[in-house]
Amino acid sequence: MPKTSARLLSLLSLLQARRDWPGPLLAERLGISPRTLRRDVDRLRELGYPVVAVKGPDGGYRLDAGTRMPPLLFDDEQAVALAVALRAAGATGAGIEDAAARALATVRQVMPARLRHRIDALDVTAVGPSAAGTRDEADGDVLMALGAAVRAHEELRFDHVPSGPPGTGGGPVPATRRVQPHHLVTRGGRWYLVAWDLDRDDWRVFRADRVTPRLPTGPRFTPRDVPGKDVAAFVTGRFRGSGHSAEWPCRGEVVLRRPAASVAPHVPEATVEELGPDRCRLTLGSWSWPSLAAAVGAFDCDVEVVGPPALREAFAHLARRFADAARSTGNA
Repeated sequence: MPKTSARLLSLLSLLQARRDWPGPLLAERLGISPRTLRRDVDRLRELGYPVVAVKGPDGGYRLDAGTRMPPLLFDDEQAVALAVALRAAGATGAGIEDAAARALATVRQVMPARLRHRIDALDVTAVGPSAAGTRDEADGDVLMALGAAVRAHEELRFDHVPSGPPGTGGGPVPATRRVQPHHLVTRGGRWYLVAWDLDRDDWRVFRADRVTPRLPTGPRFTPRDVPGKDVAAFVTGRFRGSGHSAEWPCRGEVVLRRPAASVAPHVPEATVEELGPDRCRLTLGSWSWPSLAAAVGAFDCDVEVVGPPALREAFAHLARRFADAARSTGNA
């Protein structure tokens, strides 16, 4: 990288990290003269960065708000945190799902391979929209560690702070858990880990903000199916206070040519699994096969029916019905 370009990036990084910078201190941090600093500031202004002069004994600079978005500079941890936040935005139900998906694709495209690998390891299943006012406090590094263990099918140990009466120290006492992590899900604005608890020989759902992973991870395991083979139904059932949710008489699986972030908020009782930036797998139920096909068709995108055959037949039935409607003259 040319020396001047590298210096401009360093200057921009410093301006983003602190509101006001005295000119002499900024020049000292960059190892340049005040005259060179003034030239570099002018170059940033030409690139669209609103760097303003700050009055004072020695004078200084500030990166101010502008009229358009200039390119931004992030360090590795900031870039990962941004990507995690954009991935989580897919289940907020706040009307920003498409924009969040596009923003994530843009950020991912310019990421170094080492960071892109970390983001791709975060395989999220969205279970319903966020509840109003819910604020998740899960740490980004924790989510990345849980997502990596899920993707690698590796056993995991972590300290878990349970809900319940306080311990002798004034709060719940953390307990060490050994699990086979299966799914990282979002529900109601919070993150959860669905896992097989090795010590209790049963399925458990853990809030991610109460988990502190212990590394390294354990041996690899062969994944098992959650009860009912439906993550959304299982998690929803647990929050309803039972081990299973109401059974739909008709249940099918399709692949949609839409980002998972734009699908999940509209199907709170379904499972939405991301397959790529513009593809997702949707598993949902309904009272009849035609109503299930119609619900899928409401997304107005290309659909691949995974199964069962009854769902394919329902699509064909609706196609004939809609074709007849298109040919009708409108005369009673």
